[in-house]
Amino acid sequence: MITAAQMRAARALLGIDQKTLAARAGVSVPTIQRMEASAGNVRGVVGSLVRVIEALDALGIELIGEQAPSQGTGRGVRLKSPPPAPTDDASTTD
Repeated sequence: MITAAQMRAARALLGIDQKTLAARAGVSVPTIQRMEASAGNVRGVVGSLVRVIEALDALGIELIGEQAPSQGTGRGVRLKSPPPAPTDDASTTD
């Protein structure tokens, strides 16, 4: 499974926009937008999700699952652990 954050990060690493990914995957831009707006794991039609993952793979992206070793030899970025929850610093003034 791919998370919305992984999908956005993959596009950033490739330097492509949502329109380009949609075209490469054969899905619509709104489909990419909905997938990237998902909380946690991407939600959507399985066939569309598979096409997006295959397109990212063809473009050179290795999607790494939780606690899974990387099979690639290129450079990459990986979270060590989930990011901390955002805090509300509204009471702080500069």
